[in-house]
Amino acid sequence: MDMNYEILCQKVITIVRKTGEFIKSERQKNRLDIESKGKNDLVTHVDKASEEQLIKQLGELVPNSGFIAEEHTDLKQGDQFSWIIDPIDGTTNFIHGLSPFAISVALQENNETVIGVVYELGLEECFYSWKGGEAFCNGNVISTSSVNSLSESLIATGFPYSNYSRMDEFIQSLQFFMNNTQGVRRMGSAATDLAYVACGRFESFYEYNLKPWDVAAGAFLVTQAGGKVSDFSGNNNFLFGREIVAANEHTYKEFQSHVKRLMNN
Repeated sequence: MDMNYEILCQKVITIVRKTGEFIKSERQKNRLDIESKGKNDLVTHVDKASEEQLIKQLGELVPNSGFIAEEHTDLKQGDQFSWIIDPIDGTTNFIHGLSPFAISVALQENNETVIGVVYELGLEECFYSWKGGEAFCNGNVISTSSVNSLSESLIATGFPYSNYSRMDEFIQSLQFFMNNTQGVRRMGSAATDLAYVACGRFESFYEYNLKPWDVAAGAFLVTQAGGKVSDFSGNNNFLFGREIVAANEHTYKEFQSHVKRLMNN
């Protein structure tokens, strides 16, 4: 199947923005039929309904494509094309009326990401890119920051909320980065964190125990915007390996080496 990635990306953006309107309207109605999927892992009917919308419309856009999606764990990868989607990344933020929360959509072709869209609903910022293109936010070209040292960097991370197996190492890493950077931020949406690395608001981001739908689109944005992405060890297993490092090209090596040292004890 020969496709124009740019045209397809624009169609994905239209679908994502439409779904975003639904999510925001439901939030305003305050119809939060909250369920619990386990300790601190909340999901609302909005999660499920918005994912169903995305699956239906994206499936029509690329027939016979597969899905890797948060609420539909039974869905499988397609033979050639697969969508990796999170209808609301930052569900707990959403429930509490706190930004950021975002829709994250990535398209893979033969296991290579070719389109990534992260739509942060609080500020209505849509970050996107396609294979062969630049990275954008609301029509403007974005790039990772030019900061070239860890000491001048603003770091993003995410707190563990169900898997505490590496908590000691994580606390140790927080202490180190608090003492050796301009600060550490925890936004509550990994997709947004990665989009913010892509547009230069953060120099770097790291977190463990993330799922593919949390990072697929955002990681693609970072690389398209000139940054680097890996797992903690510097290898390429960040999509399914449950750990990710992302940074601008100037600070990546220094940052990744510290994450590896601190988190792999």
